Amino acid sequence: MDIIRNDDGTLVVPVEPERQHGTDDSAVSPSGGGDGEAAPAVAAPTTRVLHPGEGGYDEALAEWDLEQNPDREPVVSTVTGRHEAMALVHAVAISPDHDVAAAVKGLGNPVECGEALRHVLVGGVHSVEDFATEVAEAEGGDPLPAHEATKIIGQVLAELD
Repeated sequence: MDIIRNDDGTLVVPVEPERQHGTDDSAVSPSGGGDGEAAPAVAAPTTRVLHPGEGGYDEALAEWDLEQNPDREPVVSTVTGRHEAMALVHAVAISPDHDVAAAVKGLGNPVECGEALRHVLVGGVHSVEDFATEVAEAEGGDPLPAHEATKIIGQVLAELD
């Protein structure tokens, strides 16, 4: 099952169902007839919704991005791409309507910018936190909380694809 990215930034991820261990009573049917039929097991949900900032979200977003283009080469961040990515994330963050599409259209090199953002995601939550701090130092203002930076990165990557 693939990871699904919703418009609000949440991710629907597959979850391995927990292994059910039967009890001694499981060999008897619910009717008590003792016919040896096991009671039907109640299946646990096979998906989970992750919100930006939740544990595992950054990793799931990186996996979702990889699913979009499984033949993509390993990500490489360039200086130019990283600077453009920082400016883009800052522009979206301070924009009153968070117009990602317009911000992406203004990119000089969308491929390098996307690669830089993918590189941030691959590094996990600490990489996102460091990136948010770097954006604030380069563009001004306070660092974005990691979950907000991750959400913007996800929106940009969705727009780029």
